[in-house]
Amino acid sequence: MLIIAGLGNPGAKYAGNRHNIGFMAVDAIHRRHSFSPWSKKFRGEIAEGELAGEKVLLIKPQTYMNLSGEAVGEAMRFYKLQPADLVAIYDELDLPAGKARLKTGGGHGGHNGIRSLDAHCGKEYRRLRLGIGHPGVKEMVQNHVLGDFAKADRDWLEPLLDTLADNAEMLVRNEDSQLMNKIALALGGQAEEEKPRRESKDGEKKPAGQSHIRQARSSNQPKLPTTGPMAEMLKKMFGNKGE
Repeated sequence: MLIIAGLGNPGAKYAGNRHNIGFMAVDAIHRRHSFSPWSKKFRGEIAEGELAGEKVLLIKPQTYMNLSGEAVGEAMRFYKLQPADLVAIYDELDLPAGKARLKTGGGHGGHNGIRSLDAHCGKEYRRLRLGIGHPGVKEMVQNHVLGDFAKADRDWLEPLLDTLADNAEMLVRNEDSQLMNKIALALGGQAEEEKPRRESKDGEKKPAGQSHIRQARSSNQPKLPTTGPMAEMLKKMFGNKGE
């Protein structure tokens, strides 16, 4: 059995928010495939169905984003599932609008919904991040995230959700790279490999450090001559900096 959890905030007030793209994604999967009507359980809205011959539970936590893990954790304990049996779909500020990334495990990257899932469900679940773009300055982040998608966003949002729904069986079959290719092609691009990142103690993502090879290359750069004709020419070109 697989749980596909879309993250968002409940209620009409938040329905069109960028922060609710996870809800939108599971709604699209629900519409495209034969799932039961939505019902209330585990402090969320759930629907049961089958994809690729396996039982699937869709869940939209109704606890508000910051407590998402409480609802999803309840469902996982009820069905006696492990983190590997969970796929979480949610918004990602640090990805351009329309881009998608799918990986297992990692840090929460400052996303409170994922912070809650990590606390209640373990960390080694699959994370499908859907890019909503960054407004450019920190002060605008909250309004951007809790703001509705603009009409112009439909040009990438609808193909993204449609392609995810059409190929949802790939989530069950663990065909992650194939799914990323499908989404990228639908949006006129190519799938990109995720750059490795190291995790700090608080779970924030930071760029990976230099490899040992790169460090070795950097330390073995040829030294410029300090005496002789070549040194004199370099001094004339660049001056005696540092003297």
